[in-house]
Amino acid sequence: MKKHEPKPLRVVQITDCHLFSSTDGCLLGLNTEDSLRLVLAKVKKEQPRIDVILATGDIAQDATEAAYTRFQRHLSQFKAPSYWLQGNHDITQPILNTLVDNTSHLSPCVISADAWRIIMLNSSVEYEVPGKFRPEELAFLQRSLEDSKGYHVMVCLHHHPLPMACKWLDTQVVRNAEEFWRIIDQFSHIRAIVWGHVHQESDRLRNGVRLLSSPSTCVQFKPLSDDFAIDEDVAPGYRWFDLYANGAIETRVSRVEGVKFVVDWTVKGY
Repeated sequence: MKKHEPKPLRVVQITDCHLFSSTDGCLLGLNTEDSLRLVLAKVKKEQPRIDVILATGDIAQDATEAAYTRFQRHLSQFKAPSYWLQGNHDITQPILNTLVDNTSHLSPCVISADAWRIIMLNSSVEYEVPGKFRPEELAFLQRSLEDSKGYHVMVCLHHHPLPMACKWLDTQVVRNAEEFWRIIDQFSHIRAIVWGHVHQESDRLRNGVRLLSSPSTCVQFKPLSDDFAIDEDVAPGYRWFDLYANGAIETRVSRVEGVKFVVDWTVKGY
């Protein structure tokens, strides 16, 4: 970056923490509180400057206010504002009860930052696993994209809007993804679409738009698997973005080291 160029917007994505009401809670044998602490310690070490933190769903496993309150406390160690969206394990009301004066930081919402607009969408259906956008959510997307012309746009959701070539996970894709893409394809200023849910990283292009999934802060799902499978050799992590004023994106995934756990196979699914 040249000296006269503005600094890029530094965005950190934290996703699929699966916290429980108790700090003893484990997902498939991994203590999710401990793994989140390790990931956030890595964020603290690697990211001296953060402009925005995105929490892209499945913040809690049991949708309790205790879990959301602890998550909020964890993020308070950073000076950057955080914006949350719901995953299939989350319930909106306990999150709103936790955010209190910052309820506008929960999806659907739009983050305005320099040359960028980040649109946070709720793809979840409460008490169901697959995603599906409500008509009002799609209307919000359409309106927000219209209003953001002249800016670069990142769209965030929880569920994957395209298959991941992972047969069991792809039964949980956004059910009405074709309506989502019909709106997306109307606009040329969208630079990236980002999601969680799949507990694995991916990076591809569709019509010039960057499509990115990110690792969980706890267990990782094995890519290209027909049946439910955990990737025991891949550690928890997070993703960071540098969003440049010209629309360019730089992004990397960073993972913690030395996290080993024994999968509890008595748990069917997650």
